[in-house]
Parts: sequence; C-alpha cells; structure tokens
Amino acid sequence: MKASRMRVVPVMLIPVVLGALGAYVWDGAFRPWLFLLTLLGAGSAHLFSNMINDLWDFKNGTDGAAHEDVEAIPTHSGYLTNGTWSLRTFAFVTWLLFAVAAASGILLSLFSGVWAFVFGALGGLIAYFYVAPPLRFGYRGKGYSEVAILLSFGVLPVMGAYYVQTSHFDYRALLLSLPIGLLTTLILFNHHFLHWQADRQAGKKTLVVVWGERRALRFSRFLLLLAVLALVVDVLAGALPVYALLALITAFPLYRVYGRLQDKNSSRAYLPLMGASVQAANRCGAVLILCLIAQGLI
Repeated sequence: MKASRMRVVPVMLIPVVLGALGAYVWDGAFRPWLFLLTLLGAGSAHLFSNMINDLWDFKNGTDGAAHEDVEAIPTHSGYLTNGTWSLRTFAFVTWLLFAVAAASGILLSLFSGVWAFVFGALGGLIAYFYVAPPLRFGYRGKGYSEVAILLSFGVLPVMGAYYVQTSHFDYRALLLSLPIGLLTTLILFNHHFLHWQADRQAGKKTLVVVWGERRALRFSRFLLLLAVLALVVDVLAGALPVYALLALITAFPLYRVYGRLQDKNSSRAYLPLMGASVQAANRCGAVLILCLIAQGLI
C-alpha cells in the first residue's frame, strides 16, 4: 500500500463511479459485477502508474535529486531511494499490478465490447510512456503530461466505465469527465511545485520548470477556472442536474490558498496548495456522485 501510494487511488475510482452512475441515470443500465471489475482494473492501473513512475524516475535520477535537495519535498514512495525494496522486488510488484489491470480489461471487453480493452490499453500506454523512454513526455515540458492526466483520470475512466455498462458512447459521459479530470490534472500539476528545482537539476522539464513559479501559478488558477466552467457546462447540457452546482462550493478553500501565495515561494509553502487541490477533487467528486444518485432515485 505504501509503495504504490494507495491513499491517492480515490482520484481514479471517483471517475469510474461517475461513469457508471451516468449509465444508470441516463440509460437505466447497471451491472454490479462489471462495475466492481472496472473498479479493480482502474485501481490497479492507477497503482501501476504510480509505481512505474517511481521506477523510471529513480532510474533517471529524478527521485534521487529530490531526495538529496533539502528544499524539495519528495512525492515518491521512497521505497527505492531509501532502499526499502530492491529494484527487482519493486519492478515485480509494479508489473503484477499491470497484469491485474490487463486481465480486468480483457474480461470487460469480453462482456461489454472491445472498446473496454482499448480504453484500458490507452491508459496503460500513457502511464508507461509518461516517464519511460523513448517518449518520456512527462519530461518534455510542453503540456503533454497535463493532457495525459486529463485523459487518464477523466476521459478514459468516465467514458470507459459508462461504456462497460452500456456498450455504447454518449457525449454526456465526455462532458461528465471534464470537471473531475481537470481537478485531477490540477493535483498533478500542483505537485510539481514541491520539487521543481530538483526536477530542473535532474533534467525533468515540467511546465513549472519551463515557465517558472509565477507563470505556472497563473496556469494553475486557470485550470481551476476551467474545472468550474466545465461543471457549469455539464449542468447546462443536461449531463448533471442543476443541484450539482452545489459542487462549486468545494473550489472555494482552494481558491483561498492561492491568495496566500506569492510569485516565489518555498517548497513547503506549496503543501497547503497540494492539500487543498486533493480535497477539492475528492469533495467535488463526492458531491457529483451524491447528485447523480439522487437524480437516479428521483
């Protein structure tokens, strides 16, 4: 659990729940055992993503740089940098999680259609090549990683979970994926502030490294604004009931944290931003889940 950073798995499970609820509310379709299998596959894929990220960051020297920099706040598990596990053990568990995710995708495709496997495979490729050569698009600082997170933690799990239940697609599932996907993208973007100088020394070009703190903070606020606007669009398009606008309240604590940050800050000054980002995503997701449940019951 510690090696895979299981505590952050809700950011993947919430989109899956939203997609399945969308199928129930809009189509009256809900197959519980397929839903549970989707949760297992998506959760395993997320934990694989965490560990393969740690594995390649360790090999590339990024985690070592963050570990040695007294100002940086490492966000990896520490199981490799501290020698808790050998590289071989860590890799074995990493690929075991991948095997569980792949098996889940294959089973889901047999019962729901080939797109269930395609969506899972796309997520797996994004997770691997986020830090692995030759692509390593998480190191390029051109916004590829932010698009990848939006797809992996928004579009793919929401639309994939909807497809598993219905065996077809709906534009409302795409719209539903955007608020939670953008909030999760915001989490991953903000976590770069915790160790951006160590990333720069290791040659990892995140947008924070490329742009610097001031411009990156502006973009961070912009991502929050996009998430808010996406939620409003969902309500206007009928993907969510009007009372889902209550979820907008969850953005206020995060908005207040931005007001306490300067153009340049210490790494520890960004810890409240990270905490508020995670809370905003989880709380917004929880409110949207409750709203869809209420809509389904009504």
